[in-house]
Amino acid sequence: MIEFKNVCKSYGNTQILKNLSFQVNDGEFIALVGPSGCGKTTTLKTINRLNEIDSGQILIDNVDIQTRDKTELRRSIGYVIQQIGLFPNMTVEQNICVVPKLLKFDRARCRQITKELLKMLDMEEYAGRYPSELSGGQQQRVGVLRALAASPEIILMDEPFSALDPQTRTLLQDEVKNIQKKLGVTIMFVTHDMDEALKLADRIIFLDGGEIVQMDTPEQILLHPATERVKIFLGKQLKVEDHHPVSQFMKRNPVTMDIHKGILECAERIARGNVDSLIVTRDGKYAGTVTLADMRKYGHDIRTIEPITRQNLRTVNAKDDAKECFDHLLESPDGYVVVLNDESEVLGIVTKTSVAKSVAAELWGDHR
Repeated sequence: MIEFKNVCKSYGNTQILKNLSFQVNDGEFIALVGPSGCGKTTTLKTINRLNEIDSGQILIDNVDIQTRDKTELRRSIGYVIQQIGLFPNMTVEQNICVVPKLLKFDRARCRQITKELLKMLDMEEYAGRYPSELSGGQQQRVGVLRALAASPEIILMDEPFSALDPQTRTLLQDEVKNIQKKLGVTIMFVTHDMDEALKLADRIIFLDGGEIVQMDTPEQILLHPATERVKIFLGKQLKVEDHHPVSQFMKRNPVTMDIHKGILECAERIARGNVDSLIVTRDGKYAGTVTLADMRKYGHDIRTIEPITRQNLRTVNAKDDAKECFDHLLESPDGYVVVLNDESEVLGIVTKTSVAKSVAAELWGDHR
């Protein structure tokens, strides 16, 4: 458990953190959110003493971190940042095992750690490659694995995905959440993106001016935002309009595959995306969807996904009213609706999360 007790921090005459007090339970995913300069990153860095506090206490498992050796403390806490910080002259395997080697793990154990972690993200083939041979998303994956290498109970993540393209960012969000659930680690995650926080966090800490203005579950923050700043950050207007176009709620840049792509390539994309279906296009226009179940059933007998592409998923135009789309999602087993433009090109998808946000906006309007 992590516990802050009246923590204060100033830089010169500017107070950055003002009597912060909160608790984080073991195995929780906590997102720190708020406007620039609110103290998110400063709060995160106090946990591994990259920033020293002026007053108050920070306890980890009831032990004051000020009583612990800084180096030992940092080696026991995973740390992932936007810039990744992989060593360019080291292979992926060597980068992952930096901390285990510092902790005097033997060579066999280091290799086993690397093998198990890379297998978790289907990256075994990258063990001998150097960072320059990896994409930005692959480098960030290695950064996450390196943070896990010494089996820490706490991982700090400072806007780790903000520099990535939307598709890669979505995939990494899913992977990190799955890892967190599987390993039961505690994650403190700084983000300026409220959608990212709502997707990942068990609880959200909203900071403003160095103070906690709200700490609650995503659902409660959606339903009962504590301040006008929180409402603005959630990106909703208090006055509900009569017409909401679908485009207002859709997630952009969904994963798509051309109808002539092979079974193996599509199966790999599904595995990495942690999804059970793909949107299929033909000459850039929507052609249907293909499911993992059909790929498993028929994949040995066909070369491309064309024969198993189906058009049984609901599609809507980006300009359509969102209400009908939401009603369909609430009443059907479909996980999403595909959003098209007038030329039948795929613009995005609407999910059940979008429905929840819309309902929250209406509740604010009713009770403002």
